[in-house]
Amino acid sequence: MSRIDIGGQAVIEGVMMKGPTKYAVAVRKPDKTIALDIKNSTSLLKKYKLLNLPILRGIIVFIESMIVGTKTLSYSAEFFDDGETEEVSKFEKWLEEKVGEKVLLAITMAISFILAISIFMILPMLLSQVFRLFIPSSFIQNLIEGFIRILIFLIYMKLISKISDIQRTFEYHGAEHKTINCLEQNKELTIENVKSCSRLHKSCGTSFLFIVMIVSILVFSLFTTQIIWVRTLTRIIMVPIVAGISYEFIRWARLKQDNIIAKFLSIPGMWLQNRFTTLEPDDKQIEVAIAAIKGVLDSE
Repeated sequence: MSRIDIGGQAVIEGVMMKGPTKYAVAVRKPDKTIALDIKNSTSLLKKYKLLNLPILRGIIVFIESMIVGTKTLSYSAEFFDDGETEEVSKFEKWLEEKVGEKVLLAITMAISFILAISIFMILPMLLSQVFRLFIPSSFIQNLIEGFIRILIFLIYMKLISKISDIQRTFEYHGAEHKTINCLEQNKELTIENVKSCSRLHKSCGTSFLFIVMIVSILVFSLFTTQIIWVRTLTRIIMVPIVAGISYEFIRWARLKQDNIIAKFLSIPGMWLQNRFTTLEPDDKQIEVAIAAIKGVLDSE
């Protein structure tokens, strides 16, 4: 029976793989060796059954993914500090000593969350107000806002895909998907087998983000107020709900891979992966992804 309970994420020159109770980060160090770090990671969904309610479980998974993602990115970045970042590193160490690692992680997550909300939620809402002068319908304004949000997201993806370091990360992203697909197809985890698998995956975070964009159009269309501060507040408050609903769709699509509707609605996310967020990896990158997934499987 194929394994479908492994997820992952590309990090700086590496890959993180996460299972039910463990996650492993494999990083190609500057000396070309592979560093492997394995940590415990038991979800709150395993501890508290009440949290497994639809939508609520999606919110929990979303928050836990942000925490693990931030930790693993920080871990991978530690291998690539150079002289130019020495002062920053000293400041970070001082800050960590003063406020604690967990508080620093929370601050980092909060800043990232605020930036994401501002760019992809608040900015589209403010830009859509231009159309208020000649389109009185709040419902239509919400639809325009949604299209602006998608446009901003696509422009953002296009711009970052031109950065060489990001392109490297997208190659590791492709290696992550290929390795997970190889595992789910019950193939032996070898470089040749992994190379033969697709770099696209329906449960990818890219697909999730695009579904969030679509779901936000439907959810925000229910709020027809013209008061700016109320519209802004609803965008902020409803983000976890939107994430929870989006998770339910991704979860359903993963379990019903042969469903015609699931296949159709997965097309935009798969297109985004193919066009922007995944690139074909080389053998060395695949080797790192295999090390990460074996780290999880061996320790579970």
